[in-house]
Parts: sequence; C-alpha cells; structure tokens
Amino acid sequence: MNDYYEVRFDLTPCTEDATDLLAAMLGDIGYESFVPDADGLSAYVQAGLYDAKAIDEIVLNFPFDLLITSHSTLVPGRDWNEEWEKHYFQPIVVNRQGKPGVVIHSSFHTDFPAAPYDIVIDPKMAFGTGHHATTSQIIGLILDLSLQGKSVIDMGTGTGILAILAAMRGASPVNAIEIDACAYENAVENASVNGHPEVRLIHGDASALAALDPADFFIANINRNIITADLPAYARALKQGGLMILSGFYDHDIPVVCAAAEPLGLRFEKATAMRSDADTPVNVNIDQLASLPSAAAPDLGRYGAVEAAAPDAAWACLILKKI
Repeated sequence: MNDYYEVRFDLTPCTEDATDLLAAMLGDIGYESFVPDADGLSAYVQAGLYDAKAIDEIVLNFPFDLLITSHSTLVPGRDWNEEWEKHYFQPIVVNRQGKPGVVIHSSFHTDFPAAPYDIVIDPKMAFGTGHHATTSQIIGLILDLSLQGKSVIDMGTGTGILAILAAMRGASPVNAIEIDACAYENAVENASVNGHPEVRLIHGDASALAALDPADFFIANINRNIITADLPAYARALKQGGLMILSGFYDHDIPVVCAAAEPLGLRFEKATAMRSDADTPVNVNIDQLASLPSAAAPDLGRYGAVEAAAPDAAWACLILKKI
C-alpha cells in the first residue's frame, strides 16, 4: 500500500477562495487530494513526491494577505477506499420535490438511498473533497431539462458526473472535455463503470471545441475568469437557440459574465444562487445584481481564476440562450 504525507495548512483568516487557490498550487507539485475546512486545508501527496522546500516556496509566494502555517505527517499505507468511506467521501444526494433525484456514491458504499439516477464514482486518490453547491445546482437543472436525443458538451468535466448524468437522461451525443490528465483518466473509467462508455471524453482545453459539432446544451462549471476568457469558443460550440449553463463563480459575478456573453449573442435566461451550507438554490434577480460591484480579484497570474468573495456571496448558476 502507498505511503502518503498529510500536510496541514492553517490559514488566518481562512476563506474558501484561499483554500481553493492553495489546492490549485499544490496540485501543480503532485498533491492528489484536499480536504478543506473552516480553518484551512489538509493536503495529501505520495511520500515519494513530498518536498518540504516546495511547500515553503508556495507559502512564501502565496498572493493573498494572510498567515499560513503548516506541518507534515507521514501516513503509512492503508486501504484508502476504507479511509474515504469512514472519514471523507459520503454519498451525495440531490433531492427533487422532496425525494432523492440523484445519488452519487462509490462502489464500496452500502448505506445510501435509492434514486432514479444512481452514479458510481470510485476514488483514485487517497482522499476526496465531497460535493459543491455549483455541481448540485447543475444536477438539478439537468434533471429538469428535456435532454432526450439532444447533444451536450461538458467543458471541464472533472470526474464526469454531469456528462454521465446527461447521458443517463438520454442526451446523445455527449462530449466531455477535461484538461487535467488524472481527472480525465478517472472520468473515462467512471463513464464505463456507469454503463455509458459512449460518453466521449477528450483530454484538452477549450481549443478542443473547434473539432466538435455545435451542441444543444453547453455546460461549463469552472470559474469566472476562465469562463469569460473562453466564452467566444463556448458560443461557437453552441447551436442557435441552444442553452449554455455556467457555474463556478459567485452571484455578484453574474453581471460580469453576462456582459462578456451579450456581444456573443448569448442572452440571459435565468440564474440561481446557493450558499455552500444551503440545501436548495434560490432564483436571482439580475436587475438587483447589476447594481452590485463584482468582488475585486488580486493578480494571481495563471491562478487568476480564483475571485475574492464578499461575506454574503453565494455560488451562482447562470443559464444563457444563444439568439
């Protein structure tokens, strides 16, 4: 069994943006998985890849104005699936009309409710990160939309959950693009395990869209800066009259995304917002948001996708229609 190092980072003050950015920087030096909490982040890397000097370099150059302390612990090899089940990855249930609509679990889980759509996601790393309000909102939309026989593109598919659910709902063809090699390989396996090997997984970035036919539905759950930068490519990959579902940014950033989308013929249709600790999303009044300034983002270089959150910010899900 593989030995791992657990590196604990305590952040003062601690924000979700800071832990997201720290995880992204650690991922670049081989860290496989992350468990954020109210005080910081626990990160895991195979023992052979552990580099104390690299950690010091990240802490020294971290672009947020906060204090970071860290300490490392060697974790001897063990049954990581059992660790996931016991401590970190619990089944995720998205309810519809008071009943389970989608349940997401691993093959080693035994205690989860029956649902019309059952998705198996097996961990390929030491620990997992759980669910996110953006994914939950998009899952709800996929359940509400009529996808039978419709084409879908899932940009930044991650583990492939949204693409797999779209295929379960009858969408065809389904193309899913992922830039991270490990996530891409995991998504390929997940599509097969769930009985949908027809989901076409593509390892690449937005440039891969040029080779695809425009889709009826386009999904991108990434972040504000990447979405606004790549919107022209997204718009070209969407059919006239098609719907674009965007998430991975805050509610106060909806006007920013809409402003970038409008010149591309993408019209606002609907938006919802959901706090990380909430169970259901709420509808967003775009006219009210238009008067709010977007949170200022520090210059993070290649990590510029992480925006600063206002204290009352909620995660947004935006639907645009190509006219």
